[in-house]
Amino acid sequence: MKQPRLHKNLAQAVANLVEEIVPGGQYAEKAIEQTLGSQPKWGSRDRSFVVETTMALVRNYRLAAHLSGQAWDGAQVNHWHLLGAWWLHQGFELPDWEAFEELEKNKLTERFEVAASQRAILFSLPDWLDELGEKELGTDAWSKEIAAMHQPASVVLRVNTLRISPAKLAERLEQHGIETTTLPWAPDALVLVKRRHLLNLPEFKEGLFEIQDAASQLIVPLMQLQPGQMVIDACAGAGGKALQMADIMGNKGRIAALEPEAIKLKNTDLRSRRAGFNIINSVHLSSPAVLDKYAGKADRLLLDVPCSGLGVLKRNADAKWKLTPAHIEEVKQLQQSILGSYHTMLKPGGLMVYATCSILPSEDAQQVEHFLADNDNFELLEQHYFLPSQYGFDGFYAAVLQKKQ
Repeated sequence: MKQPRLHKNLAQAVANLVEEIVPGGQYAEKAIEQTLGSQPKWGSRDRSFVVETTMALVRNYRLAAHLSGQAWDGAQVNHWHLLGAWWLHQGFELPDWEAFEELEKNKLTERFEVAASQRAILFSLPDWLDELGEKELGTDAWSKEIAAMHQPASVVLRVNTLRISPAKLAERLEQHGIETTTLPWAPDALVLVKRRHLLNLPEFKEGLFEIQDAASQLIVPLMQLQPGQMVIDACAGAGGKALQMADIMGNKGRIAALEPEAIKLKNTDLRSRRAGFNIINSVHLSSPAVLDKYAGKADRLLLDVPCSGLGVLKRNADAKWKLTPAHIEEVKQLQQSILGSYHTMLKPGGLMVYATCSILPSEDAQQVEHFLADNDNFELLEQHYFLPSQYGFDGFYAAVLQKKQ
């Protein structure tokens, strides 16, 4: 590999960003966006370097700290030394800068040998999170999944098939120099061979695609949607899965996208208009009275509930530094509450899909078991884990339940 040149201003930007994101608690996407926005003179290579190096260090924060001889959770982490140690670990030479002078370069190999035998260091996890994953999944399964999730996430598109076929969109993207591949198990997905900024493309502005992980695209088809149905997406977020529903339903029927955070509904409306769908109705879930309004009306109900996000560490590497055991317990209580109250919106004979972007059984199958124990008018038809180690993308769980006639 050719030795890349390390520029001091870009290195400084990376060191600052990593400090903001990990000990500082900023969301990576927002912090990076602000930094890039403040540097209009940076070229595409400069921007790519800053983004990719920052995310590599966020993903490998504990390992980089270990290689540099620092405690990752120490009060005063030297982020220049983190960058220097990681740069050397990639096999590159460091420039003769004062910021790197006290870095113990000769000890990197010895320290990596230690890290290679300690999963929490090698894959940069807080000890409590590593212990939780092992407790819930077992040593071998957790090791396999965390290794798979430690890789950078691919950029995946979901094609709006009411406007264009995947093959035709692939052709149009190729005209921009963007190469894609297909997946046999996700027919509407296109995977970018190399990361590219897409939001300024005319194809995006025309609503020909949305950015959505390939494994995420497997959840909505489990609902067995048909044109003309009344469908509720009860934890709609910014509307990604509601858009997929409208596509599958041929823009025929009704979709109520319920969301407690009103600001997210603005994104749903914007994306729906761009895609050309008119069957999605954004509904602010401001009180339990909203649930009463839809009681017994849904043919299909999606509960894509809030969760720990432990299936999407590929995409959100900074999440592992923000999670706490208390937060995971809180989301589990919220999941139980949603399951226990939202199911009333489903018609007898209707299907409900409970889904999470977590791979922890305590958020997934065990929650469904608790629900079924309290609701004998429901039965479990099928459940699936879409695991990072199996599919190579984000991790999801989904259960399909039917309300008895």
